[in-house]
Amino acid sequence: MARPLLSLRNARTRLVLTSMVLSTLLTAAVLTLVYVTANRTIAGETRSVVTAELTGLADEYERRGMIGLLTAIERRLENAAERDALYLLTGPRGTVLAGNMLRWPPGVEPGSGWVELDLIKTDSNESVPISAASIRLRGGERLLVGRDASARRQFDRVLIRSGALALMAALALSLLTGWLLTRLVFSRLKDIARTADDIVSGDLTRRIPMRGTGDEFDQVAGTLNEMLDRIEELVSNLRTTSNSIAHDLRSPLSRLRQRVEALSDPALSADDRETDALRALGEVDHLLRVLGQLTEISRAEAGLGREQFEPVDLAQLAGDVVELYEPVAADQGVKLQLTGAADPIPGHRPLLSQALSNLVENALRYAPEGSTVAVNLGGKDGYAILSVSDQGPGVPDTDLPRLEQPFVTLDPSRSSRNSGLGLALVAAIARMHGGAFSARNRDPGLEATLTLARSRRAHAARPPLPS
Repeated sequence: MARPLLSLRNARTRLVLTSMVLSTLLTAAVLTLVYVTANRTIAGETRSVVTAELTGLADEYERRGMIGLLTAIERRLENAAERDALYLLTGPRGTVLAGNMLRWPPGVEPGSGWVELDLIKTDSNESVPISAASIRLRGGERLLVGRDASARRQFDRVLIRSGALALMAALALSLLTGWLLTRLVFSRLKDIARTADDIVSGDLTRRIPMRGTGDEFDQVAGTLNEMLDRIEELVSNLRTTSNSIAHDLRSPLSRLRQRVEALSDPALSADDRETDALRALGEVDHLLRVLGQLTEISRAEAGLGREQFEPVDLAQLAGDVVELYEPVAADQGVKLQLTGAADPIPGHRPLLSQALSNLVENALRYAPEGSTVAVNLGGKDGYAILSVSDQGPGVPDTDLPRLEQPFVTLDPSRSSRNSGLGLALVAAIARMHGGAFSARNRDPGLEATLTLARSRRAHAARPPLPS
């Protein structure tokens, strides 16, 4: 059953309504503030003017008496209509002496403060709203000064009507804005949801579409696509590794079975029995070595051991490895040398030593007699670069991408004892340290390179390719 469009269970509806309510409340608050501020300002100005006039007329009365006061009021009445000004002077018994109002407002005591009431003007004979203040003079006379409030009330009505229209416009605008915003957001979320559904269905090649705007949605999509690339790579490696384990361990397990079966043959001589036992132990050692390397690769791929990172002096580490393998190189008639320098990096010292040892062993395996195996240190763009090059036969260019794949052995003559996991472990250790493994042919020989991040922040960045 389709969900109603305006159902409150619909996230889009809730977002639109929330946006509409918040925008309306904010607009109403702003308009109310404008209305109150405008009224207070106008009322304050009116009170200031009326109070000043009232004080001025009282001073005129004190200085010049009643004649001076009447003259001042008559002078002000000449332009009173233009200023919406109101004046009224009465005797002690209420007799109108001057002004443009018919009579003293009932119930208003002189000096009672600011009042707002309706009075009849003499020039129009109409009742008008006024705001006024009054005083009692020394001789008992009563003086009232005010302003016609009709214009202010008209202003209030216009302001309220305009505020209502602005509020309705803000309501419509917030509704449209909320709808457009949720349409944009949910359309991008639908792209992510569709991609996720396809991936759950088994299509690991699907990626979140990017619209090329460079906005936050594209940035999130790019990050998620990189994550999906990595997941696809890991799943592919897992499948390849699983298939390779099933295929490559079958032969040593079969040989181990044959050795064990041979040991049960009563006709077997003691020497042959000892030979088969030693061969069986060799097969077991080989299997244990393969499983150990697979465990190390899995741990490195999962990032286990990062909590053991410490500052590692690559120059010292490389020097220790070179010193360890110099006797082996000398026995083969190969010169092993160390060049260059690199800054310390945060890393797992034993694993980095294992990776460099694997590279040196691989280079010595194919280095011809009388040649040189060079271990070189360097740096570039926030990364430390450690490379090992030999002068051997190299690798076909088409096989270079396969070097870091598990169980890949390009030398068939060595496949019986070489599991093909050495360079796969090196690549896993490089990725664990925010870097990468690469290899390229030289003339002659092969150069294998480890690119390692110099800081933990750089672990998420893409390492530079060796020049």
